[in-house]
Amino acid sequence: MNTITDWTATALRDALHARQVSAREVMEAYLDRIDRVNPALNAIVSRVPRDGLLRAADQCDADAARGAFRGPLHGFPIAIKDLAPTQGIPTTMGAAALAHQIPAEDGLAVARVRGAGAIVTGKTNVPEFGLGSHTTNPVFGPTRNPYDLGRSAGGSSGGAAVALAARMAPLADGSDFGGSLRNPAGWNNVFGFRPTSGRVPKLPSPDVFFSQMGYEGPMARTVPDLALLLSVQAGYDPRAPLSLRDDPASFFAPLDRDIGGIRIGWLGTMGGLPMEEGVLSVCEAALATFTSLGAHVEPVTFPLPRDEIWETWLGIRHWSVGNGLRALYDNPDTRRTLSPQSVWEIEGSLSQTGQDLYRATVGRTRVAHAFLTLFEQVDYLALPTAQLFPFDVGLAWPTDIAGTALDTYHRWMEATFAVSLSGCPALAVPAGFGGAHRLPMGLQLIAPHHADLAVLRLAQAYEQASPWIGQTRPPDP
Repeated sequence: MNTITDWTATALRDALHARQVSAREVMEAYLDRIDRVNPALNAIVSRVPRDGLLRAADQCDADAARGAFRGPLHGFPIAIKDLAPTQGIPTTMGAAALAHQIPAEDGLAVARVRGAGAIVTGKTNVPEFGLGSHTTNPVFGPTRNPYDLGRSAGGSSGGAAVALAARMAPLADGSDFGGSLRNPAGWNNVFGFRPTSGRVPKLPSPDVFFSQMGYEGPMARTVPDLALLLSVQAGYDPRAPLSLRDDPASFFAPLDRDIGGIRIGWLGTMGGLPMEEGVLSVCEAALATFTSLGAHVEPVTFPLPRDEIWETWLGIRHWSVGNGLRALYDNPDTRRTLSPQSVWEIEGSLSQTGQDLYRATVGRTRVAHAFLTLFEQVDYLALPTAQLFPFDVGLAWPTDIAGTALDTYHRWMEATFAVSLSGCPALAVPAGFGGAHRLPMGLQLIAPHHADLAVLRLAQAYEQASPWIGQTRPPDP
């Protein structure tokens, strides 16, 4: 049955603007859906009361009746990732120390979504402070994978990905430091896009110059829907001087294109990263779709060693996360509430010197230049979105992959780190299902800097040739 919650976001936009459906009908359909499936999945938290949401939908309908549409997301119900500040709605960041934090104003990306006409229904669950790619925290508990309730949803945009996959939201915002838009997209059979650095300014931010690793982007069930949300999120803001000035309306351009002759470089294990059996074969089967469309897929080797990438990542990560959380660590009352992951990042930053930080920034430049070298050989690059399939939801993190011991909570996500360091756009597409439990896996499509529209078009060609993506929705819990 094709209900409102099954519609694509672009179809929903068209129906609302043509007044073929009312914002109240849309809101009621989504709230009923959330009531039905969210208790088992725990993807949407800090829910806004129903009566207030229906009043907001009625106001959207009143505006529409007089031709005053608010924007492309007029009347859309949207839940916001619980790392992004939302005025008047708790923003806990999954942290016990912030369980009662209610921001006085929206973050920039949230303000843009509201300004485009969306109505915020609540927040989507995250790991504590977004650390790691497994969505569980002491405030709300774990979010469960809709394809197997005993498995992780990924993260840190895990709640967002599950809300999409389970049809509890037509679109979702996410953010990505080390894979948080890409891993959960891959594990939930949806799309996630980490755009070019500066495409979506991250505000508020205490450091708009140096902190360019983590920022926001769109998640959706289709590529055109992804482009729709990106057109709202993107755009220059003078408070973020490094943000890009390109017109966000460019993402309204047609996405259909012939990809015949395009060269895609397959990075595989990225120089020997451990991979669970089945990950590579699922991704290689997805790459065969590009071949069937006339693209050329060839293996390529990343020109920097794994250890150098890891040390660069760790230097940037410790400095950014550790110093950002330092005040909570210095206060004995809040320190005791912090997870081992948070404490590890903070304590890793305590011994860092200026020379350590300089070395990490130089290393990041080397990583970015390594990608430039590869893009002289191919047009795009491809990697898995994770090194293993969704693991047991009760684990803090996996401690080994294929017999290789993992020494930190995020070692299993190394396949995404170099891309984050590069600042290149990376779009996660569903790759298929595999492993012992036939669970979802994703494929990163990586493009040169500023080629955001081009990689959207590449992903659109893949989606059109992969009808199984929309046909393999998760069962209702």
